[in-house]
Amino acid sequence: MTENEHEQERPQEHEQPGQERAHDRTGRAHDGTDRADGAGHVSTGTTTETGDAGAAIPELVIISGMSGAGRSTAAKCLEDLGWFVVDNLPPALIPTMVELGARSQGNVARIAVVVDVRGRRFFDNLRESLADLEAKHVTRRIVFLESSDDALVRRFESVRRPHPLQGDGRIVDGIAAERDLLRELRGDADLVIDTSSLNVHELRAKMDAQFAGDEEPELRATVMSFGFKYGLPVDADLVADCRFLPNPHWVPELRPFTGLNEEVSAYVFNQPGAKEFLNQYTELLQLVAAGYRREGKRYVTIAVGCTGGKHRSVAMSEKLAARLATEGIETVIVHRDMGRE
Repeated sequence: MTENEHEQERPQEHEQPGQERAHDRTGRAHDGTDRADGAGHVSTGTTTETGDAGAAIPELVIISGMSGAGRSTAAKCLEDLGWFVVDNLPPALIPTMVELGARSQGNVARIAVVVDVRGRRFFDNLRESLADLEAKHVTRRIVFLESSDDALVRRFESVRRPHPLQGDGRIVDGIAAERDLLRELRGDADLVIDTSSLNVHELRAKMDAQFAGDEEPELRATVMSFGFKYGLPVDADLVADCRFLPNPHWVPELRPFTGLNEEVSAYVFNQPGAKEFLNQYTELLQLVAAGYRREGKRYVTIAVGCTGGKHRSVAMSEKLAARLATEGIETVIVHRDMGRE
């Protein structure tokens, strides 16, 4: 992994601006009934029944290891896979977190906890918590991130930060102290990953192989319509321009409506080049999506613009999101500027 990345170890016709709708993998819009604002989340973690009626114990992963070895990157990977991630939770609180998850009625089915053991007392608390979890028959896995001394020194030096345990000594002194402190925990780990020669994408691939199951990690796309007159979306990864199509604004009977209106949408897609643009842009995005998956990217924002963000971009975004959903990409539609006029 690179040094910096290791160390930092993120409708109706009158809808309001910025309103979101989601498409599932069938391409259907939904909101708890048929259609909706916002995307839903589905928890799929393996659970075990407890003594409480309706309670289920979440699956638990404890992430620990050497400072600078990639703990935060591993945690972000699990978060992208749908795990509920808690960073730097005091070890004594882990059983409480599991208990709260069991009371969540299945909403928190998988919990990942990043444990930073920097003192003897914290380590003792961790041992006590692990014993408590074992007594309660909680299924847990310990992932330990390891790296060579040379690699860790390079990473700390590249960001000009001291090792948390070096005190008045050198970086290597802090590394040695931490390695000694974590020796027993490393021996108890269910999975040890040596990141000495790994980059971020390779570490993500290893985590995916262990925790993503048989399914390919999902790519989630936000398809955002916008008006160029209001500025480009600052969070857009890709931007498409629909201003080459005739503007329904200049058709008096269509002007009051938006691109969600069937007549407006039909007008837009009956224009020369509209359907061809949709088809070819969808093919291009499929190619890009495959590359994003290979690189471990989980989220992408696709902005589609016209002059005011009311007609052409809205109609095109709706069709584009539906197409992407049928290709296995979870989509959320945001009409950023619709309703501003």
